Amino acid sequence: MKTNNLLTIALLTFFATMNGVSDAQTTMTTMKQYNGQPVEHIFQPLPYAYDGLEPHMDALTVEIHYDRHHRNYYNQFMKFIGETPYKNASIEFIFSIVSELGNPVRNNGGGYYNHVLFWEALAPQETGAPSPELLKAIEKAFGSVDQFFEQFNQKAMTQFGSGWAWLIVDEKGELQVTQTPNQDNPLMDIAQVKGIPLFNIDVWEHAYYLMYQNKRADFVQNYRKMINWNVVNERYANAMKK
Repeated sequence: MKTNNLLTIALLTFFATMNGVSDAQTTMTTMKQYNGQPVEHIFQPLPYAYDGLEPHMDALTVEIHYDRHHRNYYNQFMKFIGETPYKNASIEFIFSIVSELGNPVRNNGGGYYNHVLFWEALAPQETGAPSPELLKAIEKAFGSVDQFFEQFNQKAMTQFGSGWAWLIVDEKGELQVTQTPNQDNPLMDIAQVKGIPLFNIDVWEHAYYLMYQNKRADFVQNYRKMINWNVVNERYANAMKK
């Protein structure tokens, strides 16, 4: 009986292959269709010079982090997403089905976009302040800005190994601090806590090791001194419209 079952499976597989049907093709044809506007994913220039974040982040770290690590994530993402029907889909759509697209898209797409969010929300010094709307939301969720940073920094410090800490607007429209491993993103369908990112901190060692060595806590503490609140305020306003 076992032999007959194996023979049946082999024959079904053979005829499916002869008809041009593979598991990958079947999966691809049953995946969601992207109906939004075409998007060109580009490798964006830094909004400041390599030494623009000193003294809290040194020029060599920024150069290596941006021009090698980030650029490589982008190049690999474009390679692997180009092998799917979603090369010109929005990053939000791609992340919403990323579990169906394989780890190369998940890892490199996250690595590409997480760094876009990271660089954009930094400035040579803390710039601006939380908008009245964002401040009200922070106080509601955490009590105060200082108490928020206590929770945010704890997430950054307790992320074991490589990953990110995030401030997000969750699916209920409330603020949350969360963490993700590796290059995962709260927009991904695999995220334990889903939401729209407002800002993030990279706690992969390449983000800080040249300057801080193993002192992640010092890097995390100094991160607050580089936040561009003008960017964060705009992201929050946009998130609350969705």
